[in-house]
Amino acid sequence: MPLEAVEARRLYRQVADQLRSLIDSGEYAVGSRLPTERELADQLKVSRPTVREALIALEVEGRVRIRVGSGIYVTEPAEATPAPTAVIEGPFELLRAREFLESAIAEQAARVATKEDVARIDAALVAMENVEYPGEASMIHDRAFHIAIAGCLGNAVLVRVVGELFDQRLNPYFAQLAHYFENPSTWRTALSEHRAVRDAIASRRPLAAHDAMRDHLAHSQERFAQNFGAETSAGAPAARSGAQPGKPKRPSNKQAKSGSGRRR
Repeated sequence: MPLEAVEARRLYRQVADQLRSLIDSGEYAVGSRLPTERELADQLKVSRPTVREALIALEVEGRVRIRVGSGIYVTEPAEATPAPTAVIEGPFELLRAREFLESAIAEQAARVATKEDVARIDAALVAMENVEYPGEASMIHDRAFHIAIAGCLGNAVLVRVVGELFDQRLNPYFAQLAHYFENPSTWRTALSEHRAVRDAIASRRPLAAHDAMRDHLAHSQERFAQNFGAETSAGAPAARSGAQPGKPKRPSNKQAKSGSGRRR
């Protein structure tokens, strides 16, 4: 019998798989409310961002419906679509990668940026300030800003990597999460964070540039981690008599620790 390739499943996919199985088995009836993110995170021994990524994945599949301020509800099975077969990075996973990489790039950009480099950063920033948000144009100019900073280093590989990571904002999980928490107010806040990065690079302050980019992408994660609501709820009503809401099977210690050396 031939060996088959082993696929390392991302932690949020493991959580989504467990919740999907519980829904399919009737532990959570259609219309019932799932336990809160905090409860699920505590029971599964994973972080709330990991739970959030799992819930967003299930919503994209049509298995649950997120109602901000109320909770997460199981939807009709007829609305469900098959889980994507392609590997999709979770939104927080992407933002953490960008935080690590682009902070280092911004630090070096502050050391080597020319007047022409700063002019390109300024052009992208001005365009961001004069575009309606949300929309395709705002994404284009936001991407151009980050690409312009990477371009200061004169390394085509870094420019490509930064562009490819940014483009993951278009994946269905990232787009669905952004739908809940990005708005004109968060855009103005992000603009202020972009200006801080630009000013640090233009004034040749490497550590300040590093910290400004790190803070910008860390704050992006914080914005996406805002409460969906119903955190004081007792959890989901049972789908059948005797069912215990909020008690999914726990992953093994090995699973809970996979993909990260610390709690995500």
